[in-house]
Amino acid sequence: MKAEQSPSLDSSRLENSVRPAVFWVTVFDSSGNLLRTESAFFISADGRFITTAHAIEGGINAVAKTADGGIYNVSGTLASSTTLDLAVLQGDVKTVPFLALNKNPNLEVGARVGIVGSGLGGSAEALRETTISTQQSDRLEIAAALSPNSIGSPIVDVNGEVVGVVTSAGEKATVVASNAVDSFLSQIASDAKARWPKVAEKSPSPTPTPRPTPKPRLVYAPAPAFPHDVYSRPGASWSGRFSLTFDSGGNVTRVQVVQSTGDARLDQAAIGTLRQWKCAPGREWTATVPVTFETR
Repeated sequence: MKAEQSPSLDSSRLENSVRPAVFWVTVFDSSGNLLRTESAFFISADGRFITTAHAIEGGINAVAKTADGGIYNVSGTLASSTTLDLAVLQGDVKTVPFLALNKNPNLEVGARVGIVGSGLGGSAEALRETTISTQQSDRLEIAAALSPNSIGSPIVDVNGEVVGVVTSAGEKATVVASNAVDSFLSQIASDAKARWPKVAEKSPSPTPTPRPTPKPRLVYAPAPAFPHDVYSRPGASWSGRFSLTFDSGGNVTRVQVVQSTGDARLDQAAIGTLRQWKCAPGREWTATVPVTFETR
């Protein structure tokens, strides 16, 4: 049945009420290497949040970065479903804005909904209005093509309640309906503890040899974004190498150009982002990082 005269969204109100709960989660492997960054959103004031299951695949650590500049450790996973491609994790926060689920959406074809990304994505991830084109028992289809940046983002109704979660992008994006999300959440025990997968321990060597002290683990390592004021043909690429010096508190104190990208503006963009990197506290150390900018 097609919805008649579906009410328009109050974009300004939804931006203010929904977007503060949407953020980016950055996941790292056991060696401290950056695996991926994806959208997520809080579903409780104490820091529970939803993202996709594939976002945390292979991860043993993560940080959540909010649009107001907050960076929070993620203590682990509470539940994960490969069938739904959803995961629920716990952020180490005191209190955060969160979104409520519409547990019985009953959305008709043609109903207006909004896709909301993190404020960290700027205008590219601002609220985007669209309509429901198809509704199944646990899936929705919307009348809009979605970019990969939308994966993990919530789909909300006119009241700002979550009616779905984007789990894949493209012309026919996959959206898991909120009733399926609610059923998934109901399976989490009230006393569930957030945990990351344990890293398998290697058997001790019969004749151990001294090894150098391992470098501290990176806990926040965003990739430099291509500057908006630099224009070039699609498919162009620039690569450089930069030296980062970390203090014992895990902060970057110095960034040096080892090999320039060939464009001073790209070098400055890389330096500005690399200064934000953080590692686990421990000792002072230096790392050389390759950076590549590409246009598409």
